[in-house]
Amino acid sequence: MPIVVRIDVELARRKMSVGEFAERVGLTPANVAVLKNGRAKAVRFSTLEAMCRVLDCQPGDLLEWVDDGEDR
Repeated sequence: MPIVVRIDVELARRKMSVGEFAERVGLTPANVAVLKNGRAKAVRFSTLEAMCRVLDCQPGDLLEWVDDGEDR
């Protein structure tokens, strides 16, 4: 998957647990796990905004495009 989710990196930098993050963003810990593990098909802008607000970061700190080498 060419979009890599880096929530775990930002949580580690802030020494924040998944549970605390989920509560502050307004998600269930299970939904945070889906995002962290790259299994999400989409992310709402309102959710991305909340994650950035809680982590005091930019969307690019949480999401990274990685070339998978496939020609399309």
